[in-house]
Amino acid sequence: MTRDRIELHLHLEGAAPPKFIAGLAAEKSINLDGVFAEDGGYAFDGFAHFLEVYEAATSVLKSPQDYARLTQAVLEEQAAQGILYTEVFVSPAFCGEYDLGAWAEYLAAMGEAAAKAEAQDGVILRAIATPVRHFGPDAAREAAACARESAGEFLVGFGMGGAEQAGRVEEFAYAFDMAREAELHLTCHAGEWAGPEAIRDTLKHLDVARLGHGVRAVEDEALVDDLAERGTVLELCPGSNIALGLYPNWRAHPIERLRARGVKVTVSTDDPPFFRTSMSQEYARLAEAFDWDDAEFARLNRVAAEAAFCDEETKSRLIKALEPKDV
Repeated sequence: MTRDRIELHLHLEGAAPPKFIAGLAAEKSINLDGVFAEDGGYAFDGFAHFLEVYEAATSVLKSPQDYARLTQAVLEEQAAQGILYTEVFVSPAFCGEYDLGAWAEYLAAMGEAAAKAEAQDGVILRAIATPVRHFGPDAAREAAACARESAGEFLVGFGMGGAEQAGRVEEFAYAFDMAREAELHLTCHAGEWAGPEAIRDTLKHLDVARLGHGVRAVEDEALVDDLAERGTVLELCPGSNIALGLYPNWRAHPIERLRARGVKVTVSTDDPPFFRTSMSQEYARLAEAFDWDDAEFARLNRVAAEAAFCDEETKSRLIKALEPKDV
């Protein structure tokens, strides 16, 4: 398959194939009753239950070796989806519990697995260290300390996830300043479950280049204009938003309205097996909903390549790979 897709918003644990998690649970004799549906996929009802199932499923990941195997499994699926480049969120909270030495071991294991996958399938992987917002600002500083010590070719960014309504965003500014001083690129989940004001606060206090989701900016025309003027990139995940009930269907999703107003948007899958989606399915549904053709998706991927947090040499490789080929 041609590699011509860029994905900027993917949670590593959330991309774990159900069979992989079930197999790991069986190896470790961990009971995961209630996690899987009859068809073998993940089972949940609503956002709160999704978080519970997510945490239960990922509880089987307990070592650097587990994360190396997870990275391999995820990148095999990325290769099957025609992905050229992926950025994944990984949290020092789950990978070593903020211990610098343990975190380094987890990151090294993921990096080695990524290097092997790149050599084998051509999929490039980079990581974004992610504090969990509802763990609080002190934990975010610990995550930033881990990220600062690991910044480099593989760990390229810093971006907060978790419950968007937890705490005031300015309480996390110090952690983001730490990451910025380490020359890490910055993103943050905002404007998914909270409204436009959450996006304004995030831009004001954290000064990020990208926003995870950010879809609810569409509710404020002045904010939409501001995002377009700033060049802030939205990491949109339509299938995720629809699966969790934020929008009732694909036609109702604001991706086309934001794009038409000049906002830079990209397409990602967030936690694809949980939401019963894939990059190929996202593309097919967007094409059906908005009559997008290959040229439209090529433009989306060019935006994503230019917004990628990797080094300039890698970014140049991505952009060159996306250039139209002579027939």
